[in-house]
Amino acid sequence: MDLFDDITKNAQRFGLNLIAALPAERYDLAAAPAYRAGAIYPECRSIVVIGNGGGDFWRAFKAYAAVNPGWFERENPLDDFTREVVEKKIVMPIRTAGVRCIAIYPFGHGPALNFMQLAMLAGLAGPSIIGVVVHPVFGPWIAFRAALLLGCEIDHPGGAVGFDPCPTCSIRSCINACPAAAVSFPSGWDIPKCMAHRVEAHPNCADRCDARVACVLGPDERYPDDELVYHQMCALRLMRQHYRKIK
Repeated sequence: MDLFDDITKNAQRFGLNLIAALPAERYDLAAAPAYRAGAIYPECRSIVVIGNGGGDFWRAFKAYAAVNPGWFERENPLDDFTREVVEKKIVMPIRTAGVRCIAIYPFGHGPALNFMQLAMLAGLAGPSIIGVVVHPVFGPWIAFRAALLLGCEIDHPGGAVGFDPCPTCSIRSCINACPAAAVSFPSGWDIPKCMAHRVEAHPNCADRCDARVACVLGPDERYPDDELVYHQMCALRLMRQHYRKIK
């Protein structure tokens, strides 16, 4: 079994079921200077993108938290679980095999990568007009949890290379579903309009994004209700912090 297969097997045990790899140079040529992998790890040869589609990762998180008292009370329990899984179950075996590996996350205060751009280049997602990337099977119910910067070469793209569904979608139910009228085609997601509506505590956005729920892709893969609430509250907290800065 090769390195990519090992990473995939270890990740899938915890519901991390979206895995792809691409040459670091391909990403760095497209990324803004502040988000390049080479600025973090100059010897980086490839990047493995790790994400999840559907509710399996959330269910793995809840099972872990249930046997680790106090985990739910942490400030960022899902992020902490992500680090726990990635560092101990994925990164450690890679390093044991003698491969240099640095894990980067889309949260916290460490070095940053553009995860949406990285996921699209890796063939794990395509753009959408609702502000999140989408997958052919999982639709908008995906998230990218970590990226591994490796000192060896791997090129293993996902199946969504070039995926761009919104221009040919004949339904676009997401547009009318948004109570803030913050989604349109071809303009896409109006961030200030969405943010103002959310921060003013409109109850219709408290526990889910109606536009995301209305997307015709992946309806059977929608996150469980408690996961929807969790992510909405986390997003609202960040929006409030940003909104105060620009007011």
